[in-house]
Amino acid sequence: MTTRTISSILLVLCLGALLLTKASTPQRDHLTAQEVDLVKEAQILDKRIEVFIKATDRRLLVLNGAQAANAKQLKKDSELWGDLPTGTQAELIGDIAGILDEAITNIDDVSSRDERNPLIPKALRRLAQAVNNIMTQLAPFRTQAKSDGEVASLEMLNENAQQILEAAKKLPPEVETKKKKN
Repeated sequence: MTTRTISSILLVLCLGALLLTKASTPQRDHLTAQEVDLVKEAQILDKRIEVFIKATDRRLLVLNGAQAANAKQLKKDSELWGDLPTGTQAELIGDIAGILDEAITNIDDVSSRDERNPLIPKALRRLAQAVNNIMTQLAPFRTQAKSDGEVASLEMLNENAQQILEAAKKLPPEVETKKKKN
């Protein structure tokens, strides 16, 4: 056997081992089971985006340690939304990034089927507002990130947030409609 053949075989074995290791490591779902059910139930784009926003808000509560201050609301929400998500800072920030990515995908899917759908600008504007809130609340975490996981999660979150904000900037100005008085 030549050196090249041996190198190729070793490369294939290393790649195979890497893929097996990756496949055997369970991936964390960015939504809880109850949140997944709520997303499935919300068939209209703007309602689905609201579910994603509420899911990110729940992670922000955990990250900011604000569960006690919101105990009354959490108790009210617990039947529909379930328990608050748990995890490390890196995992929860990664969850938020994953939720934003899923929201982007949902908007893109609707847009690809019907780019004139009036719910797209509404949903995108609301998502952009939420992203501004998320980024404001997570600003302290950017300077305090300690682990590679936290840094990677924050980078992924920042990329998704920038994508949403750039898309929202491209929207035409919001048209105000006046409701007729009875």
